[in-house]
Amino acid sequence: MRAFKLFLLLGALITLTLPLSAASARLVKVLPQFVDLKGRIALNPSLYERDAYQVYLREHPEERAGLRFVAQWKSRDAGQLKLRVEMRGNRGATGTTAVVEETVKYRGLFSTWSRVSLSGEAYKQFGELSAWRATLWDGINWSRNKIVLVVTASFFQIKE
Repeated sequence: MRAFKLFLLLGALITLTLPLSAASARLVKVLPQFVDLKGRIALNPSLYERDAYQVYLREHPEERAGLRFVAQWKSRDAGQLKLRVEMRGNRGATGTTAVVEETVKYRGLFSTWSRVSLSGEAYKQFGELSAWRATLWDGINWSRNKIVLVVTASFFQIKE
């Protein structure tokens, strides 16, 4: 009997010390992609071709029409969240910033892919991307997420 009470007390203490999370959504992966003048990110439906075309668009900025961020995220109980991407760039010697947001809804058993875009006149005024951060928002509060900050100079570097 004494061992049983001790076991219950120990179980209660462990349960009380477990961390509680405010929300259950998190970012898994975020992919920045250039969009060409025809609205494409790749010429063929192949990951290799997509990466090769992204290198081409990176080297030929006159053929770009926008920038798209594709995010993979998971959630257990969140209905609608807001995917927000904050960007820093430069236009010559002048620093620029941009924020794009999109309301996203969880539609998967395991994870969901969503995207936000910067295109048109806003993209032309933004200039060249140098850093970005993607977050998931639940109403006014941060949801539990992984904040991604990537300097794009590390993307698609090919040594010849």
